Amino acid sequence: MSTSTVPADNSFQFSQLWRDARYRSYTIQIIALIVALSVVMMLIGNAVENLEALGKDFNFGFLFEPAGYDIGQMLVEYTSASGHWKAALVGLLNTLLVAFLACVTATLIGVFVGVLRLSNNWVVSRLMAVYIEGVRNVPLLLQILAWYAVFIHVFPTPKQALKAPVIEGAVYATNRGFYVPGLTFDGGYQIVVAVLLASIGGIFVFRRWARQRQEATGQILPVGYITLGILIVPAVLTYFASGMPIGLDYPVAGRFNLKGGLKVGTPLIALWFALSIYSAAFVAEIVRAGIMAISKGQTEAAYALGLRPKRTMSLVVLPQSLRIIIPPMISNYLNITKNSSLAIAVGYMDLTGTLGGITLNQTGREMECMLLLMATYLLISLSISAVMNFYNESVKLKGR
Repeated sequence: MSTSTVPADNSFQFSQLWRDARYRSYTIQIIALIVALSVVMMLIGNAVENLEALGKDFNFGFLFEPAGYDIGQMLVEYTSASGHWKAALVGLLNTLLVAFLACVTATLIGVFVGVLRLSNNWVVSRLMAVYIEGVRNVPLLLQILAWYAVFIHVFPTPKQALKAPVIEGAVYATNRGFYVPGLTFDGGYQIVVAVLLASIGGIFVFRRWARQRQEATGQILPVGYITLGILIVPAVLTYFASGMPIGLDYPVAGRFNLKGGLKVGTPLIALWFALSIYSAAFVAEIVRAGIMAISKGQTEAAYALGLRPKRTMSLVVLPQSLRIIIPPMISNYLNITKNSSLAIAVGYMDLTGTLGGITLNQTGREMECMLLLMATYLLISLSISAVMNFYNESVKLKGR
């Protein structure tokens, strides 16, 4: 007796796009993408129609027109005759400057406060808790304005500061800003800078070699002194051999103000302080959580080996807690960078104040300015995230 079997029909049917689980997810994603693109195209079409109704076109030629306004704090040469692109560049550098300074100081303060928050001393622990809870629950904008008011009303005027300098003839603290010696560059300074950068690169190579040697042989080298020698000796020798091409420009009394040297304006200082102190409270909680996640057995083992509490914290606990601390710290650094856009409240001309403020108002190019502003902040955020994720990978526990 013979049986005949009918081969299964494996041909594709249109109904499978929804009924078959293998294709359903792709179908939903494609439909969602089509809907999203349709909405975007509709918005772009409406924007173009509205611009045409107002007699405007969409272009970035305004960036090369004279800006027509001055900026007090700048890292590159700029005048009111410079283009709007140069004003945006000055604002971008000011944003990066205050964000970098705030990230560094917030990290230092936050680690210090986070460790003290776990102190066995009840008074110290409670004081740190009051600082954290108090600062975190006050809006950042109010803190920026408060610090600005403190620097404006507490510090002396330039004439009064001349009579009571911080360092005679060198450093003056006034309600208009801090005046410190600035650098002057003559021919040949590039060689000194190149040697200094090469020394910094040599330090990274040496410290990595010293760590590998210690792991292989157990021999501990005086890394600190050798690092200091690598950094200073070549640069100093090159500096004198090149005829001392880098000098100092000291602030001196002017008619109505101090002149010369390097001025760090009050808006920058107030914004820096406010961002640092506000963000340090969040860093402290991140550090505290990272430390508490480490097993107490690690601390007890370190004590059994004869390590003191400070050495235990710096050599055993904190290095292990980095893999827990780094991920939320990435978000914190991104918040610091984006919160710096509040700088316009105290007159610090960052990217939002230049490109998103005066340039936008003068040119009327709100669409172009906002797109450039969002794209720039997006690029900064992605760059910070990429760098921190790379560092996070380097401190992760390596498994088999």
